[in-house]
Amino acid sequence: MITVKPLHVPLLASLVLAVSTAAADQVQATGDKSATWSARPSTSTVTVEETFSNGAVALSGTLYLPANARNLPAVIVFHSASSATRDLTLYLHLKQMLPPLGIAVFVYDRRGTGKSGRTGGQGDYLALADDGIAARRMLAQDPRLDPKRIGFWGLSQGGWLSLLAASRSPETAFAISVSAPMTTPEVQMNFAVANILRINGYAQADIDAALAARRAVDDAARGQLDRATAQRSLDTASDKPWFHLIYLDRTVTDAYLERWAKEMWHDPLPILTSVKAPTLIIYGASDPWVPAKTSVEALQTSAAQRPNITVAVVAGADHAMNLSTPLEAQVDPAKLNDEAPNSPEYFSLIASWLTAQGFASGRGR
Repeated sequence: MITVKPLHVPLLASLVLAVSTAAADQVQATGDKSATWSARPSTSTVTVEETFSNGAVALSGTLYLPANARNLPAVIVFHSASSATRDLTLYLHLKQMLPPLGIAVFVYDRRGTGKSGRTGGQGDYLALADDGIAARRMLAQDPRLDPKRIGFWGLSQGGWLSLLAASRSPETAFAISVSAPMTTPEVQMNFAVANILRINGYAQADIDAALAARRAVDDAARGQLDRATAQRSLDTASDKPWFHLIYLDRTVTDAYLERWAKEMWHDPLPILTSVKAPTLIIYGASDPWVPAKTSVEALQTSAAQRPNITVAVVAGADHAMNLSTPLEAQVDPAKLNDEAPNSPEYFSLIASWLTAQGFASGRGR
């Protein structure tokens, strides 16, 4: 039997006074009234600023990991096309959810943004994927991390980059791709533009005209349509009230067509053949940006050849794994960086899959 010996009354009183005084001092110093009753959390997450480089490009990011961590797995975060810096709300769930599971998280500013150099890489998928691989090499030297258990997470374009980086780096331990379609960006953006106009109340005739303008640029980039004809199609569309919603420039230049061809014809499906690491691919059932049904069907067709890939569709979730954002806000360019996951199914899916693969252990506690 364990016997608890009572404290001497004067000693007990002095301890209570000391704790009360410390709490009062904290309230006065921080203005946090909850300091008088709050408990110490089981997990303490520390942050470390890190710099690394990919060739001549210097990049900067933040590593989040449990205090006193050793030999931990780590997740490197790839950005979506619209979410380029480490401080966005989108990434908060990873910073808060994974360190308590014993997994470090590294988020860095995309090249050309924040503290990561001056050279941008939007649309240059190989360069952006190699930035993540360079981050993996840097983290593999950190004694707090296990170099054999470093993987990638990415949303939207970042999901493509997660898969591409895994295909180019045999050392990749795992890959998680969220809301990245198994179609080219050309197909995905035409799907999205149709939905964007539909959500904003435009008629089918407007949708058809918008897609015709985008296809004119597609054809010009392929050399199937002369530039002057493509420009006339853009000129017609640019007078429409919906033009700002269809992601086109107003002028067709050679540089524009070159960039268009480089970005819009990326095909993620063949890349999966080279991805050997355990891979989780997630879609939102109600995502207006991505043809989730088409993507899942494409993955199911080749499932037997890719036993390392798990595919899941989250009920009610949008592009950012959110259940409550109004449709109009989901497709509003001014609000894209405000979205963040709030789906319990998504959270549990990430945690359970990482645990099943042997990466999440709760060692951060």
